[in-house]
Amino acid sequence: MSDELPIINRTYNLYKPIDSINEALPKRRRYSLGNSTEQTLLELMRHLLTAKHAPKTHKSLYLLKAQSELELLRFKLRLYLELGVANETRIMQLQAQIAEIGRMLGGWLKSSM
Repeated sequence: MSDELPIINRTYNLYKPIDSINEALPKRRRYSLGNSTEQTLLELMRHLLTAKHAPKTHKSLYLLKAQSELELLRFKLRLYLELGVANETRIMQLQAQIAEIGRMLGGWLKSSM
């Protein structure tokens, strides 16, 4: 993992804390919001990895898709807070990490256009 792009490492490192939060969700939320959040994170990872290996002419397409998934992830974590189903401090920490990933993604997208 140490030879991966920093944005990919940071995105990868989000999975464990989100999975941990999802384990503690009420059953009803775990199989809806919890699973959906995990799938969004995995899709984000897929688009980042595809962009990493795509020819320069196609990188921006995958990065735009990744940006959409990242925005969706932000909204889902906001729902965790609004529904009161997760620890506010943990969600805020994850949101800070997502903001950093967003800055990195924006820089990558800008350099690929």
